Amino acid sequence: MEQPPGYISKTHPDFVCKLKKALYGLKQAPRAWYGKIAEYLHFCGYLASHSDSSLFIKNSGDLHMVVLLYVDDMIVTGNDEKEVANLRVELSTRFEMKDLGELSNFLGLEVKSVMDGIFLTQEGYAKKLVDRFGMKTSKKCSTPLDANAKIKSKEGSLLLYPRPFHALVGSLLYLTISRPDIVFSVNFISRFMQAPRKPHLEVAKKILKCINTTSDIGLLYKSGADFSLHGYTDADLGGDLDDRKSTSAYVFVCGSTGVSWCSR
Repeated sequence: MEQPPGYISKTHPDFVCKLKKALYGLKQAPRAWYGKIAEYLHFCGYLASHSDSSLFIKNSGDLHMVVLLYVDDMIVTGNDEKEVANLRVELSTRFEMKDLGELSNFLGLEVKSVMDGIFLTQEGYAKKLVDRFGMKTSKKCSTPLDANAKIKSKEGSLLLYPRPFHALVGSLLYLTISRPDIVFSVNFISRFMQAPRKPHLEVAKKILKCINTTSDIGLLYKSGADFSLHGYTDADLGGDLDDRKSTSAYVFVCGSTGVSWCSR
């Protein structure tokens, strides 16, 4: 512990400040931690990705290593098991760490090793979401949104308590990490967050019915597949009934599985 720059006592420079708030509660704590771990990873030869500052990559000849950081949770992987083990030892000597073994769950994302490759799903999160909003016994539904669904922002009566609708949409947005099939429908109901009404809630419940029916859907990344990258995009023409704006979307596929998708 050291006195912070600019607040060093002239009479007692070696004293330690007594904090009124825990370090984890300080706003600068995440930034300070990231700076410390990033500095050490750079020392070990890793470079931060330009598209994601929490992704660190090390390429040296045939060696390919990846470190993904989320606050104090970390995924370490690569094509050399010896190098992975060495990095774990180096990190353990520098930081207090616990090795949780082979990756199985990360921030609600489930990782399963199957015969064909790696299967990513949020099945557990989806089931908790359905149970949380009381849709566990709902009727089966295979599609999250009707093909020609059109709703105006001021259609129907206002919800007296909009907070559950806000929580539902926020939870659905997190589920789109592994469910590109619901991205368009979740984007559709996200437009009514400011003043949600009963028809908007009914559309959101239909999405939940679909999730309840298809909670085990996920992404299969096949081993040995062709890793060529392809992108697809499309848009309607003035589909929004309120401002006549168009909805555009894209998906990028690496091999046979999507790696990036969006609808706005």
